[in-house]
Amino acid sequence: MEAPTRTEATSPPFDTGLLDRLMEEAGLDAILATSKHNVQYLLGGHRYFFFDYMDAIGVGRYLPVVLYVRGDVGAAAYVGNETEGWQLDNAPLWVPTVELTSWGSVDAVESALAHLRKVCSAGATVGVEQSFLPADSFVRLSQEQDVTLIEAFGVLERLRARKSPAELAIVERASDAIVDSMTAVFASHGAGATKRELVAALRTEQVRRGLTYEYCLVSMGSSFNRGESDQAWQAGEVLCLDSGGNLGGYIGDLARMAVLGPPDGELIDLLGEIEEIQQATRLPVRPGVRGGEVYAAAEAAMGATPHGRSMFFVAHGMGLVSHEAPRLTCTGPVPYPADDADRPLEEGMVLSIETTLQHPRRGFIKLEDTVVVTADGHRAFGDGARDWTAAGV
Repeated sequence: MEAPTRTEATSPPFDTGLLDRLMEEAGLDAILATSKHNVQYLLGGHRYFFFDYMDAIGVGRYLPVVLYVRGDVGAAAYVGNETEGWQLDNAPLWVPTVELTSWGSVDAVESALAHLRKVCSAGATVGVEQSFLPADSFVRLSQEQDVTLIEAFGVLERLRARKSPAELAIVERASDAIVDSMTAVFASHGAGATKRELVAALRTEQVRRGLTYEYCLVSMGSSFNRGESDQAWQAGEVLCLDSGGNLGGYIGDLARMAVLGPPDGELIDLLGEIEEIQQATRLPVRPGVRGGEVYAAAEAAMGATPHGRSMFFVAHGMGLVSHEAPRLTCTGPVPYPADDADRPLEEGMVLSIETTLQHPRRGFIKLEDTVVVTADGHRAFGDGARDWTAAGV
């Protein structure tokens, strides 16, 4: 699989009107974006390859900065590393001002501040990403007496919530590649394969399909432990692979099941219960429906199944971040407020929907699917291999 390509952008690749409105509602004059995901989004896909894995360099760290001034596209600027021109020569940015001057986090924000003084009046209120701003950078920004800093996380996340057709195409390719990788691993392994070997094989299969492997939660047999180990796969035991892979910065995240040998009637029924819940929770997914209706459908479906009380359901937004808007619950495994439970779903939003059963004898059984809100309802990505895959047959 080829990696997503990036073409030269001559105008902002996002909805500037929406960003301006969100900034006005938050009282922001400007934004300094410093997280890799928001820098990538605002720049239309740019991630500097030299620091894609590790930010540390010398005595500091790489800190890309995008400066956006509300209502003034021409005042936007990007501050990057001195060597970043290698990549930008091949794929120029839309940003009018590009300063490749930094080797650390303090000099990066100092360059951004210098540009801010040129394009923004004194007394500016500037949004920053506090969770993605190094302490030394925050201290330096705080020293500016005519600059007020407030959190911009919500503004930038709301801007990214609706995915464009180009973004959705990447998520779909990532999802398909993950499921294909899982089925390849199921088909090529059998009795005696360890969890560690299965994860290593999955990593290879994902890379072969153009993904950047991120993680795999692997469970086997009656154990609920999902970490790598030398536990070996035995006849009749279930195997769950729950993996995230990255394509062009976008996350694919799905879970599929296999069993070593033909599945017996009990296993077919158990996975069938999970499938019923997964399908029931897709039904309300369409534009205009309150996000909380997805959870209401899950609760009703689990209440109607024999093992519903032993199941756990979660639905979360997904894109450049594995848990992002829409945020439908405040009781999931990752703590955050249910900001979108009472908001309407919108076309282009992406949901990861997952149902898990921890059966005392048969073990960890789960399906996780990727569902996108479309103009007329919804569509699932990577929707193959939903039944038991029989390995070693």
